[in-house]
Amino acid sequence: MLETTASSSSQNLNRPPPLPIRAQRGPVLRTRSWRTEGLLRMLENVLEVAERPDDLIVYAALGKAARDWPSFHRIVAALKTLPDDRTLLVQSGKPIAVFPTHADAPRVLMANSNLVGRWATPEHFYALEKKGLICWGGLTAGPWQYIGFQGVLQGTYETFAAVARDHFDAEDLHGRWVVTSGLGGMSAAQPLAVTLLDGVALIAEVDGARARAKVEAHLCDEATEDLDAAIDRALAARECGRARSIAWIGNVIDLHDRLLQRDMLPDVITDMTSAHDALFGYQPADMTLAEAETLRRRDPDRMVNLARDSMVRHVKQLLEYKRRGQVVFDYGNNLRSQARDHGFPDGFQFGVFTELYLRPLFCQGIGPFRWVALSGDPADLAFTDDLVATLYDSNRRLKRWFGVARSKVPMQGLPARTAWLGHGERTEVALRINQAVADGQLSGPIAFSRDQMDAAAMAHPNIMTENLLDGSDAVADWPLLNGLLNAVCGADLVALHQGGGGYAGYSASSGVTIIADGSATAAMRIQRTMNADTGLGILRYADAGYSLAGETGSTAHERGDFESLQPLPRGESGHHGGSR
Repeated sequence: MLETTASSSSQNLNRPPPLPIRAQRGPVLRTRSWRTEGLLRMLENVLEVAERPDDLIVYAALGKAARDWPSFHRIVAALKTLPDDRTLLVQSGKPIAVFPTHADAPRVLMANSNLVGRWATPEHFYALEKKGLICWGGLTAGPWQYIGFQGVLQGTYETFAAVARDHFDAEDLHGRWVVTSGLGGMSAAQPLAVTLLDGVALIAEVDGARARAKVEAHLCDEATEDLDAAIDRALAARECGRARSIAWIGNVIDLHDRLLQRDMLPDVITDMTSAHDALFGYQPADMTLAEAETLRRRDPDRMVNLARDSMVRHVKQLLEYKRRGQVVFDYGNNLRSQARDHGFPDGFQFGVFTELYLRPLFCQGIGPFRWVALSGDPADLAFTDDLVATLYDSNRRLKRWFGVARSKVPMQGLPARTAWLGHGERTEVALRINQAVADGQLSGPIAFSRDQMDAAAMAHPNIMTENLLDGSDAVADWPLLNGLLNAVCGADLVALHQGGGGYAGYSASSGVTIIADGSATAAMRIQRTMNADTGLGILRYADAGYSLAGETGSTAHERGDFESLQPLPRGESGHHGGSR
């Protein structure tokens, strides 16, 4: 079993360390190797960029880095003493044991909020959470992979770029107006993504302090409590073709009511509130923040009911925009599912962003790859940016992204970057960076990770895997195989998740982190893990019948990346990645 170090046992384990928490920078190790030091810094980093670090909540209303402060302190103590032939096990944010394994085994294995099928409900999850028996790790909070809003920024950017191409036959959103809501940890990527594409964004956010903080952080241009002024400023920016983002402090239902009444129709409408959680994540209409907080404590069942009433209203508004001919899509927050479960199933008349816009990328193994400069030195990030931009100078999509990301994306926490790289590309980048660490061109190692919304890493029938060609939307074997495969390939951290809170029962996913410390053994682990992680993603979509995945898989098979034991579809389905 785990033992705490003398220093950790002497402190009050029920209290947080001095706040704010900041990830360690520089060359000094507190652990026995960079493999564990890197994971410790990633844990610290998710709390450095967290929404509510004093509660260990990183993002998405209740996604936590550890179950409680005693668990946090014991995780830190275990990482500081962990030998390179041992593996730490973490169960829903609580460290359980250290087992003898071997030098190429993961340093950390974790499972977060996994419940047996019939018990995987929000009600059962909250009952367990109240007893301190479980916590939700989100997707990247629990496995210490969250890097702030940038973690989803490029995915948001790629989505809106696809919207521009598919609906307006354009490379950007110049002269277009997007209306959405939510300025939380992930949804704060929306205003910047839209303006990076030269569009106008009007975002409703009920929490005034949160909205103003995003303006202060240069993620949004301005915030106002005047609804009509916010609308007029958005219209004026669109008319003059000026990129601008405006946060209106108020409930999105009131915003949509006003727009529909005035017959002022945005070009694109979506939503990124934390609607997955009706208790903590979504604010009912006609209620102040203080009233909502009181009701959550006094009558949580009524709070959930009122939130879902509002979600039904919200979905009906989105359907009205669609009826009037506007572009409407679900941004993966379970809004349609909540309305359906509350008696209104019609929200599925508009589609989800993954199926509509990103599936062709997933079919090629392209997804939300990311890396973090563990030294904390911005020069290390600049070096990796230069390397990747040079490697893929002919890739128009990546070149455009790096052009805006390097100049306009503010840094949060340890220097980090996202780049939607595909099969083979991730391996090449990681190996070259590992060699750069070995050659002393970087001042410290680099941690590689990804969002869990990746080709093989997630099953979510209302987001990631909605409307697959073969109907295998709810098959969760793929993320389980993904996690198992990454573990045997030698990734440094592997996590298996299910949804928690309002997401309970809706999803399964796997996360992975691997540290490039410049060693030859790291190079071997990188080669195996990167190839397996994206290769399985291609095979997952090929197995579902997507010809683009089949063509990509055939090329990878011929190269010797894997040996496919199933026929790879090559054109017979007539689909290259979109909806059925």
